[in-house]
Amino acid sequence: MHIYDTLTAAVEDLGNRGYEFDFILQQDCIECKSIDLRLMPEEFEIDEFYRFEGMNDPGDSSVIYAISSPVGNLKGVLIDAYGAYAENVSPELLGKLKMHHD
Repeated sequence: MHIYDTLTAAVEDLGNRGYEFDFILQQDCIECKSIDLRLMPEEFEIDEFYRFEGMNDPGDSSVIYAISSPVGNLKGVLIDAYGAYAENVSPELLGKLKMHHD
């Protein structure tokens, strides 16, 4: 695991280490729109994760996940605010993310 001062530094370093795709959360999967790919929770692994606290507002806190998948042999990042996904995703996806979040 690395230590990053900012979310931007983490994104840049992970990109340099091959985490080139950007994922977003959907209800039951993560999606990379640039290559039109959806990955179900069982199709990806969380290799690393980093938390960042907002300087002035705890609501500005976020987490970045370094994701890899044998589907397409790809790596990318998923950035989300703490707890923002809790009501919007399936129990399976929530469980996958939460095991690395608490």
